[in-house]
Amino acid sequence: MNFSKLKLGSTVGIIGGGQLGKMMAQSAQKMGFRVIVLDPDKEAPCQYVAHEFINAAYDDLDALRQLGEASDVVTYEFENIAADQLETLTKEFNVPQGYQAIHLLQDRLTEKQTLESAGTKIVPYAQITNAEDLEHAVEKLGYPFMVKTRFGGYDGKGQVLVRSEEDLAEAESLIKVQECVAEKFLDLYKEVSLTVTIGNGGQIVYFPLQENEHRHQILFKTIVPARSDKEAEARAEVDKIKEKVHFVGTFTVEFFIDKDNNLYVNEIAPRPHNSGHYSIEACDFSQFDTHILAVTGQKLPERIEILKPAVMMNLLGKDLDLLEDEFGDHPEWHVHIYGKASRKPARKMGHMTVLTDDIDKTEQDMLATFRGGAK
Repeated sequence: MNFSKLKLGSTVGIIGGGQLGKMMAQSAQKMGFRVIVLDPDKEAPCQYVAHEFINAAYDDLDALRQLGEASDVVTYEFENIAADQLETLTKEFNVPQGYQAIHLLQDRLTEKQTLESAGTKIVPYAQITNAEDLEHAVEKLGYPFMVKTRFGGYDGKGQVLVRSEEDLAEAESLIKVQECVAEKFLDLYKEVSLTVTIGNGGQIVYFPLQENEHRHQILFKTIVPARSDKEAEARAEVDKIKEKVHFVGTFTVEFFIDKDNNLYVNEIAPRPHNSGHYSIEACDFSQFDTHILAVTGQKLPERIEILKPAVMMNLLGKDLDLLEDEFGDHPEWHVHIYGKASRKPARKMGHMTVLTDDIDKTEQDMLATFRGGAK
């Protein structure tokens, strides 16, 4: 796919004004582009680094058209936006990412079916529409397995781990809300992710394989480069996926590695991703830089160079409570605070990245810090 290269001073419209939108906007502005952001939250962090702010719901078609009319290109920061309205917007304005990826990946069932059809290796799963399907899932998958809502879940929301018959009642309560997908719970060795950017004319650039740890289904830390031999295999899986799903810009594929060293595709985020935040300091281009280059039609770099290994930790509200008085004493901590108006214990409030020559030692030092504060 080829599309026009935007000139200096052109306007980038961003649907979504959270931290991802904020970091997109910062990359766009340093390249000389104007930024307009649309978000339903009157205190959305991105508005403070944008030239204009449209305070409207994601499914407000009139507001989306207002954004499209004022922008030379429109992009988005997350996938839980209205696919139907995005389709309309794509037909009327310059939205290089299109709506197909959002339409496919908003639905966990459709996502898994798409991954299957692409020939990727995925975790065994079952469609769940009622309690009877749940019984069939027990027979097919065995305990333990995860039950996830088809739509709307992120950071552990809309998910239940079913370890035994005792957990079925909680899973049934989730199924009453909406249809679900059950997937086998693997005996995990490691979680990794691969961030990729596709640009004008099918240019493609890969970031280093990222090693991730989640706690309570929220990303806790990322280590780059990943301590894994799976980078080439992960790239091969991504190459299969991009033949089935239309991508322009930055996206991330998350993988599981089980105790037998088998790699499974878990899910796809069709936009910049939390596990790629380290790239702001650790790489010669960040995931946000390459995203803006892609959607504005610029040439991508031939490769991403990692300048130094890195450990990135998310900062939740409880972490800020613990560490905020320590930030000024640690210039080696590259701290990013997102500017969200309200602090909650499990809400992502920022992240910090440490560049290092000794990943293992830095990881242990940071873990000690997050357990009890810096000494």
